[in-house]
Amino acid sequence: MESTERAAEADPLKRGEDGADTGTATELKKKKSCKEGLGFAKMTHWRTAVFFLSLFLCLTIVFAFSFIIPCPVRPQYHVTWKKTVPEAATYNFLAIEHASSDKVMDVLFIVKSTEGTQNKSCADTGLSSPCLFMVAVDGTRGETLWECALEAEFHWAQCGLEKDTGRNWDCLLSHSDRLTAVDRLTGKVVWQQPQPTGLHSSVPVLSVLDVDGDKVSDVALVASDHTQTQLVLLSGKTGVQIGSTVVLDSTLTAHHLLHRTAQGSYYVLLQKDTGLYGLALWRIVGKAKAGMEAGLQKDKHWEEKASHTSGLVPIYESEGVSHVVRPEAADHSSNLLIVAEKEVVLVHRDTMQALWRFNSSSVLSTPSFGHFNKDNLLDVVVEENIGNYTKRIVILDGKSGGVLWEVNLFASPNSPRPASILTANSFSIFMFWGLMPSEANSSVPFMTESRSYMLHPLYSKVLLESANITDHIVTFRATLMERGRHAAYILLTGPVKEGAEGTVVLRKQKLKQDVPDSKVLRVDTGGSSDTSEDIKEAFNRLRFSS
Repeated sequence: MESTERAAEADPLKRGEDGADTGTATELKKKKSCKEGLGFAKMTHWRTAVFFLSLFLCLTIVFAFSFIIPCPVRPQYHVTWKKTVPEAATYNFLAIEHASSDKVMDVLFIVKSTEGTQNKSCADTGLSSPCLFMVAVDGTRGETLWECALEAEFHWAQCGLEKDTGRNWDCLLSHSDRLTAVDRLTGKVVWQQPQPTGLHSSVPVLSVLDVDGDKVSDVALVASDHTQTQLVLLSGKTGVQIGSTVVLDSTLTAHHLLHRTAQGSYYVLLQKDTGLYGLALWRIVGKAKAGMEAGLQKDKHWEEKASHTSGLVPIYESEGVSHVVRPEAADHSSNLLIVAEKEVVLVHRDTMQALWRFNSSSVLSTPSFGHFNKDNLLDVVVEENIGNYTKRIVILDGKSGGVLWEVNLFASPNSPRPASILTANSFSIFMFWGLMPSEANSSVPFMTESRSYMLHPLYSKVLLESANITDHIVTFRATLMERGRHAAYILLTGPVKEGAEGTVVLRKQKLKQDVPDSKVLRVDTGGSSDTSEDIKEAFNRLRFSS
């Protein structure tokens, strides 16, 4: 009994096991539960406060980005615009570059007139009349952004030579007896130098490395004094000649390119009567000024094939070479496409071996490129003269040189070379100029009659024919005016004779804007059963890619 009572007094809660004093244990449990409940309630209030504070901050941020911070405004472009310059002359020059701060590409062209597009005369700038005006036109609305007055006569111009070169100018012009560097964003003359004495340089201009060590890429002019081919190095910063004039060859050259080999060595490619040859840039720079060639890379593979006397490396030897172009125009190291008298050849960029050949009797224009199939290799578009005022347009496979597609059109002097624009589906939309024989009023078309045709590779049995252009087309470009969108073509029309006075018109046309009024023409039997509306809808659904 004593031990039991002491046990009960020492731990009264144990008495609940036999039914005694259970009320005391219950009260203790209630008090503990109450204290825990009060603590949980306090935590719940804090969590609620944190939740509403976070919600308030989120709503404040959303409100700020929605109303206080303005969203970027997309440029509202016109689907078509036209700029007319009366009583003016123009030239085969058209550059598509950024000349403003918006995301839409702008257009640069050149006219010769007594007055520019902004009512400024030649006399206002201290020049004799007529003079040249380099004009930058806004790609969205066709308004003049700036114009730069220069002395006539016009020889050549080139813009977008190369990016990230350290230069503060983008366009180089040869006119009168001067070379002028112009900033494409402002139209201001950065530097102006006299033409090298006794030399008439030809376009394109070679953009080379920084050979004088001023951290600005320099420029090389390949020129001629009517007896031999020479090269002049100019400072990209000031336009001052670097070193002496270098004789490249004892004969005249028709064309030239800058090429980079796999080992990083640069070569000037010279198109001669006997073929295509390369001359190492380090050789040229060393002759211009001793010691400047020290930092230039040499290619042992190419130099093994160089002539011991002239240093020329034979790349393709054949008479009648008329064109040398690259599938990738901006890549100095891409393969070379050579048009000779009886063939079109793709030459490997390093081994100088022919990858494929295509027999051709007479090529009318410089070949162009696009993606007809989806192998990610550029295919080649060739215009052949097949006689009787007719040309054959052939698309060659870039990998094998085989014929992928062809069509015959009437040819005329008013027909620019073909062009293409890449789509988001990895193929291109091709654009040709000419006249379908079935659409001509007679067997011999009018010399001024020319129409545009669009080819969709997935509907290769048909062409989309657009309206007739009666004005003389000086030059033409098909391009993307904005990254990934806004496909358009630019037409510069004017007098038939270059430099003659007349009405000059620069117009932009959105590519899809021609689709509703175009005519669907079947160019091959056994084509698809799609209706004209289905084919036009396929063109309207296109999305373009940069």
